[in-house]
Amino acid sequence: MKRFASIVLIMFLVAVFAPCGRAQFKKDAFSQSYNNDDPKAQKDSVEKLFSFEEYFGGLKHERETRIGTLFGGSAVFIGGQQIYNRDYWKLPLVYGSILGSAGAGVYFNRTGRNDIAKYCFAGAGLAYWATLMDGVINYKPDPYPHAGKATLYSILLPGLGQAYNGEWWKIPIYDGGLMACLYYYRFNTLNYNRFRRIYIEASAGSSYTGPISAETALYYRNIYRTYRDYSIVATLLVYLIQVIDANVFAYMHDFEVNDDLSFNISPTLIPAGVQICSQSSFDSISPLTAPASFSAHSAGQCSGGQGVRTNGQAFSSAAGSLYGPGALSAAGVPSGLAAGMPSGLAPAAAMPSAFGLRVEFNF
Repeated sequence: MKRFASIVLIMFLVAVFAPCGRAQFKKDAFSQSYNNDDPKAQKDSVEKLFSFEEYFGGLKHERETRIGTLFGGSAVFIGGQQIYNRDYWKLPLVYGSILGSAGAGVYFNRTGRNDIAKYCFAGAGLAYWATLMDGVINYKPDPYPHAGKATLYSILLPGLGQAYNGEWWKIPIYDGGLMACLYYYRFNTLNYNRFRRIYIEASAGSSYTGPISAETALYYRNIYRTYRDYSIVATLLVYLIQVIDANVFAYMHDFEVNDDLSFNISPTLIPAGVQICSQSSFDSISPLTAPASFSAHSAGQCSGGQGVRTNGQAFSSAAGSLYGPGALSAAGVPSGLAAGMPSGLAPAAAMPSAFGLRVEFNF
């Protein structure tokens, strides 16, 4: 029982300090510019795991505090989440339940009533867990689902993060996996202790008359000890996987997955003055003999749903359109449209109307 309690404590401590680091999955991860000349931007981009200034500034209501920082600080400075959430009336309940139960456990332990002391310590741990859970529940983030909140839910109660994300079907998988791992941990531990006892008795002297020899007992003791250790590793893996799952799928909740990878080619009339890309944006665009192929370079990119991207700025349109010869335009741009364009996009020199091929792509 003590070994099992130690495993649970280790899992909890690892999980408590894990969310202080910010995950790097961002919805704008594929549109960042990594050539920024700003000296500040060239510093290490990994955020601090924990900031006392941020934590205590949040407790004084001088700034917003990330949920990971708030949770990590409140794991040590108990009651911090309730202060940040302005639930001041809960503080007597928090300190009274935790300190009262722990103090009663110490008293009964000193007086020799260890059975009662165990229940008191368990009550203190339950009150501590409930305090952290209450702080996570009452934290009010703007977006839903909030990745930090989903992560902490899964840390405090496996499967709760999946329920928060609306992925109910995953709960039986993860909880069933954890229960199976814990069952085999208990089974292997019982057999390890059994053959360990037999080995000690068989090796003590001639008083042992059991059917199992010391060599056989030693063999099975080692086997079940190995299986017990495997059960511990499997339990930790399933626990961490469901925490990571809750975090990642909360981040990717609004990520759009479109199976439409089609493109359409149709003849079109290129009006005069419609060309909106300067020559610096695209080095080469193939002529009408191969109008569907072009090469985009560092100054400009063409991506579905954003039309033209120049110097990190997007010209929004429903679909990108390629006009030949040598012109890139967003669909439906009227002739001579210059006002309101992003910097870097300017009408090219006027050219006469011409026939060409229009390529619309969706990806």
